[in-house]
Amino acid sequence: MSPVPLVLPDFDPVLLQIGPVAIRWYALAYVGGVLFGWMYAARLLKKEVLWPHDRAPITREQLEDLILWLFLGIILGGRIGYILFYDLGPVLANPIQALKVWEGGMSFHGGITGVAIAGILFARKYKVSPYSLGDLLACAAPIGLFLGRVANFINAELWGRTTDAPWGMVFCNKHVLAAYGYCPAGPLPRHPSQLYEAVLEGLVLFAVAYVLAHIYKQLKRPGLIMGVFVAGYGIFRTIVEMFREPDEQMLPFFKNVITMGQSLSLIMVIIGGWLIWRALSGKTQNTPQNSSEDKAA
Repeated sequence: MSPVPLVLPDFDPVLLQIGPVAIRWYALAYVGGVLFGWMYAARLLKKEVLWPHDRAPITREQLEDLILWLFLGIILGGRIGYILFYDLGPVLANPIQALKVWEGGMSFHGGITGVAIAGILFARKYKVSPYSLGDLLACAAPIGLFLGRVANFINAELWGRTTDAPWGMVFCNKHVLAAYGYCPAGPLPRHPSQLYEAVLEGLVLFAVAYVLAHIYKQLKRPGLIMGVFVAGYGIFRTIVEMFREPDEQMLPFFKNVITMGQSLSLIMVIIGGWLIWRALSGKTQNTPQNSSEDKAA
């Protein structure tokens, strides 16, 4: 006898509705990721003994400035990346679609590219180590990834492929029916791939970065934790993509051979491996890094 599949609980994607203004869990995930990530990064900067030469790479004031740079990088990179990688056709047909962020459509790979560009520009402006800055971001980033994937689950989006596993879930509830008039995921149970990603990309990567930073003191090897994060995300995403339903609009090649997420993640594995190699070989140690007193002057 087949097990009775689980059904998505009646999560409401809207946390609070005040007149025409809706506060959504997805938006809160972005805000919470930035806020909690900033709080954790601030704690890391206070522990200067963890950093090369016992100096934090940036000051608390510079961290506050960095948040705006990163937020813009996430939003612009995530949206542009989604359009280029997943939804270029409709936008070319109707360019105004590019501005409809409220309808969804953000790409992690685009977002991390935007963050990387923002981080490099920030490091050049303030003349700080881009590798240590990347390590700082890599330690905090899994917090936002975890919250974002949980929000995907609440929104009943980015569901997995069909499965007969006992934890397979039917992604349909009254809120989905109210929003679409039907259930886009269909009546069959699917892998809750959003939760797989929340665990691997969020909890596991945070734990790995935490152990490397606090137990093994690897922030003293600039770029190592950043490389582990980039490669680790690429590996985990490549694995989860085997259980995640490809976007409907993708070409058959990116559905049946290799998904777009896997293609982009393999590039991340290569870049992450290169960063790890540079860090372990000492090629990132000579990057100029001023003291907190010099930066505050």
